[in-house]
Amino acid sequence: MKIYETRTAPNPRRVRMFLAEKGIDVDYVQVDIQKGENLSPEMRAKNPLGKIPILELDDGTCIAETDAICTYFEALQPEPPLMGKTPVEKGIISMWQRQVELAFMMQVGMCFQHTTGYFKDRMVPVPEYGEQAGINAAKYLSILERRLANNAYIAGDHFSIADITAVCAIDFARVVKIRIREDHTHLQRWYDAITHRASAKA
Repeated sequence: MKIYETRTAPNPRRVRMFLAEKGIDVDYVQVDIQKGENLSPEMRAKNPLGKIPILELDDGTCIAETDAICTYFEALQPEPPLMGKTPVEKGIISMWQRQVELAFMMQVGMCFQHTTGYFKDRMVPVPEYGEQAGINAAKYLSILERRLANNAYIAGDHFSIADITAVCAIDFARVVKIRIREDHTHLQRWYDAITHRASAKA
């Protein structure tokens, strides 16, 4: 199997961290998204949306979307569990994963795309929208701060996919000057712990 990715992009990093935690090795194929290689007919045959990462299995089956790829590997190798064991754990982790993705990571992505013009050759940037998305993302850090005041990890007592999504989004947010504030002491404690994990270097 192989994964098509762009090494510097945040979503592929989420998959690499997930697989590093599982101890799973796969082959990676680099795709230059700045040059639009992900939009080629070959890549669109693998994922009609032209987004990466894409997991391609040995029989040619392709699975796109970061969450879907991680779900596949969680089912393939349940240990260590990153998406929960019990129905309650699975529900809580899924809830936080979705909230972090929609309310934070996606907002950072929209801020980046619409304020930098990085993809202006294939989309129409709306700077005002990008600025508001950045404000929304910064506000969400305070939600994480409150959550982590009473929890070791975002979804509770155990490291999960929600932590992976959050740390990748926080690191990516630096590009648009969104950072953990000095008063986010619980979030900083969590961030330091997560970035010291071996998988954070994946």
